[in-house]
Amino acid sequence: MNIRITIDGTPVDATLNDSAAARDFAAQLPLTLNLTDFHQNEKIADLPRPLSTSGAPSGVRPRTGDLAYYAPWGNLAIYYRDGSPSIGNDLIVLGHMPESATEPFADNDEVGVTIEDAS
Repeated sequence: MNIRITIDGTPVDATLNDSAAARDFAAQLPLTLNLTDFHQNEKIADLPRPLSTSGAPSGVRPRTGDLAYYAPWGNLAIYYRDGSPSIGNDLIVLGHMPESATEPFADNDEVGVTIEDAS
C-alpha cells in the first residue's frame, strides 16, 4: 500500500508491506502525530489503538527509513538512523520511506506528521 507522510508541510511517499500489522495501521489512516526523539535514532508516537502482531517475524533489525510498530508500548517508530536488532517479535516493520526523507527527523527533537493513504 502506498502512503503519504507529510513532514512539516513536505509530502513524502512511502510504502507499507503486506503484514497484518501494516494492514491494521492502514485502517487507522489518516493520522496526525507529534513524534518525539527516542535513542537518537528514531522518532516515536502513540497510536490510537494497538496493531495486530499476528505472523510477526522474530528478530528484526530496523534500517534508516523504516516505519515500525513497537508492540509493548503500542507506538509507531520512524527510523532516521539504523536501529538495534530486536530479538523477539516485539518490533514489527510496517513499511519504508526513502532514506533521503529522514533528515527532518534527525534535525529536530519533535516532528509533526500527517500520514494518509496515497493509493
